[in-house]
Amino acid sequence: MKNTRAALRYAKALLSLSVENKQTHLAEQDMQAVVDLFAATQELTPFLENPTITNAVKESTLLKLFPKAAPITQQLIQLLSQNNRIDLLDEVAASYLQLLSVQKGEATATVTTAVALTPALEKTVLEKATSLSAAKLTLVNRVDPSIIGGFILRIGDLQYNASVAHQLEQMKRELTQTNYSA
Repeated sequence: MKNTRAALRYAKALLSLSVENKQTHLAEQDMQAVVDLFAATQELTPFLENPTITNAVKESTLLKLFPKAAPITQQLIQLLSQNNRIDLLDEVAASYLQLLSVQKGEATATVTTAVALTPALEKTVLEKATSLSAAKLTLVNRVDPSIIGGFILRIGDLQYNASVAHQLEQMKRELTQTNYSA
């Protein structure tokens, strides 16, 4: 992350303005399009970070990439350009989407497992996760064979690590810290 604090400030301002003007849906669509474009195009980030390219060129390029962008999004791009922060656009967009989900009472529960979850197990995990959070949850399953077995459940700041790799690491720590004397 380049400058998450600055990006978060711009995202909060955008959220405030979009709520005030009742344009949250338009801004959400545009910010999702920005996130998707940055994920699909590897050349865009180096282009925006290139100091030899003027902000005016970067701004006009972004406005051409998003010709149907709402006026509020166009204003954001112009403001970022004026403040020499155009390279933060992807982070502002991601932060905006996170802030909007929190405002809507939505959250993502990420469960990391060694193998993919079956639909029945996914339903069970989602039910358990819902009991831990008042937010409307969507479940994302990440597969990471390095955890060996078990799972890691993360909802916002809350993390429950029941992986075999974590348990082995805890046992190793306990055994190396304990002084055994005969």
